[in-house]
Amino acid sequence: MLNKRNLLRSAYFFRRKVAMGKLWVGKKTGIVRKIMVLPFKGFGSNHEVFLIGRVIKDRGIKPAEEGHGRWKNFKSMYKRFMSWKIPNVRVRASFAGDVQTVVTDEEGYFEFKLSPKETIEEVGDVRKVQLELLDEVVRRQGKVTAQGKVFIPPSTAEFGIISDIDDTIVPTGATRWYAMFQATFFHNALTRLPFPGVAEFYKALVQGRDEKPDNPIFYVSSSPWNLYDFLAEFLEIHHIPKGPLMLRDIGLTREQFIAGGHELHKLTQIEHIFEVYPDLKFVLIGDSGQKDPEIYLQAVRDFPGRVKRIYIRNVSTYKREAKVKEIGQELRKLGVEQVLVKDTFIAAKDALKEGMIVKENIGDIEEKVVD
Repeated sequence: MLNKRNLLRSAYFFRRKVAMGKLWVGKKTGIVRKIMVLPFKGFGSNHEVFLIGRVIKDRGIKPAEEGHGRWKNFKSMYKRFMSWKIPNVRVRASFAGDVQTVVTDEEGYFEFKLSPKETIEEVGDVRKVQLELLDEVVRRQGKVTAQGKVFIPPSTAEFGIISDIDDTIVPTGATRWYAMFQATFFHNALTRLPFPGVAEFYKALVQGRDEKPDNPIFYVSSSPWNLYDFLAEFLEIHHIPKGPLMLRDIGLTREQFIAGGHELHKLTQIEHIFEVYPDLKFVLIGDSGQKDPEIYLQAVRDFPGRVKRIYIRNVSTYKREAKVKEIGQELRKLGVEQVLVKDTFIAAKDALKEGMIVKENIGDIEEKVVD
């Protein structure tokens, strides 16, 4: 009888063979004609920056427009999930005098850890990384390049913000699979609406007490990388402050039937941010629907003194709410206050009381929530 490990290896081997065969057929039949390098927004410091991305077939997905119906939304989302990944090809990155070349993994992902050789001026904004595909995937593909972006916070930052997305920024019904499926596949970045006041609250946090947009914001989510362009477009359309999106790969790997477990992925990404910016404290924002309180509690235990405040949007049943309040008591013993809120304005009032935002911004947040 096959044990779990052997079954996993057999399933993984079969999946890889199917993927390789699919790509071979795609290239031979002309289905795969155009290749793209898709970088995901990175982050770092003057000493080191991190950037990941993927080499895939150009999906030809256009930005959302007014009037796009459910079928068009579904087709765009289908293209995102049914991507043709390009493994084992070389990608070169050039940034501030550092030039590196890496090879994409079996899912087409690449990852760079770049060390600037040139002085980076104080900008507190994004810096561009030049990317180029070095191998020919299809005949006459031409030069394939892209510009990645990495965010380097200024030294004047007061604190950082790390936020979940699903049921924290935007309603998704993440605890109910059918509601989440409907929201994901039949809506677009225009028709998906954030919770009232989120954009204004996050802008206020980014501005902090000096009202300059110095405080870095990061989005850590269990959504798959396939949704990266959709989520980036969503943030831009709804005027929510931009920041690096740390998503996860899902699917079969050599070690797991489903890669990138929810809790481990989020905790790993949060603690990575803590390590990159050792002098910053952070505000953590999440929801009660899944495991954000548990994840944030572990982050506080692992990195004492690094968390200023935790805001949890209450989207749960009474039983789950009781568990979240219990976690709040554990956090209080560690010197961190978890604020369980029903709407964004309550979180904003607490942030004002704690001196993290200014009074001038409260009115805009209240107006959005009340409306």
